Amino acid sequence: MDNYEFVFTLHLMKHLLGITNELSIALQKKDKNMIKAISLIQSVKHQLQSFRENGWEDIHDQATKFCELYNISQVDMDEIIPRRGYKKYGAELITNLHHYRVEIFNQVVDLTIQEMDNRFSEASTKLLGCISCLDPRNSFSRFKDDQVICLATLYHEDFYANDCSRLPLQLSNFIANVQCDPQFAALSNLGDVATELVKSGKHLIFPLVYRIIELSLVLPVATVSVERAFSTMKTIKTDLRNRMGDEWMNDSLIVYIEKDMFSTIDNEKILQRFQSIRTLRIQLPPLYT
Repeated sequence: MDNYEFVFTLHLMKHLLGITNELSIALQKKDKNMIKAISLIQSVKHQLQSFRENGWEDIHDQATKFCELYNISQVDMDEIIPRRGYKKYGAELITNLHHYRVEIFNQVVDLTIQEMDNRFSEASTKLLGCISCLDPRNSFSRFKDDQVICLATLYHEDFYANDCSRLPLQLSNFIANVQCDPQFAALSNLGDVATELVKSGKHLIFPLVYRIIELSLVLPVATVSVERAFSTMKTIKTDLRNRMGDEWMNDSLIVYIEKDMFSTIDNEKILQRFQSIRTLRIQLPPLYT
């Protein structure tokens, strides 16, 4: 840890993780807002590209000042060194500047940008952009019927050709109707729109619009639920539990994932519930005496 390369790498990763931190937190929330997520994705990509082009000097200066503050030996950027990862004799000679700027800084930032592009491809970003136009705030001011129609065309099995031909007029009637309805004026997210549509019975009047809203709500929930389940599985199904059955594992995953909700349930009620399922040889004692 007491060397320049470690200090430089530490400052580089601190800055990169700082750029992606808010996006990471937003995407891991169970009630994540797609409108906020799509804007964060675009801004993070822009920040990473800007950092790739203009961030070298700042990271180099930060690492240098840190080394000066804690008396850590620095490196001469003009010094000639053999390329890392090759044999000592016959290796290509490069400068420290090339090693730190090209082989570390540029490569790490490029890998981060590539991962962002892979995770949030043009198709997925387009899909999220279509969902974001359903934002009900300010009387659906972000609404664009062409993007909603584009969203419907992505789900061929849910919207037939006849549905797509009827959708533009139904969207126009839907927006005109909800903008005049005071019950929809204070809504701030798509989930509340779906709830209000069911309460008012308008989901039967505008079935195609309601179907689009349902699909928009299912997409983020399904994505985050799958990722959370696989992450939790590593904790639940250990080597000591490698013979755990599907039912037991599913129950354990639900309890672990929704632990905030289950923590509100009194353990005494759980014990008594288990006791009343069937007659046991030994009566379970109460938790509290």
